[in-house]
Amino acid sequence: MEGPFDGSVKFFNADRGFGFIAPDQGGADVFLHVSSLSRSGLQPPMDGQRVRFSIRAGKKGPEAANVSYV
Repeated sequence: MEGPFDGSVKFFNADRGFGFIAPDQGGADVFLHVSSLSRSGLQPPMDGQRVRFSIRAGKKGPEAANVSYV
C-alpha cells in the first residue's frame, strides 16, 4: 500500500457502487469502490469531494483504500 495521497472524487456512481479519484499529484485516476467507503463508515461521496486515501492492489489494478474525507 502507498500513501496517503490527497485528491478529488472525479465521479461516483452510487447505483453501481464505484467511481474514480483524481490524485492531486497527477497521474492516472484511482478506482474507488463502495466497499472502501463502508469500511470507513462513510456515505457515498459527491463529485468533487476532497479525499485522503492510500493505494492498494485491486483485482483489476490500483484501488483506493483507507479513504477519508478532508
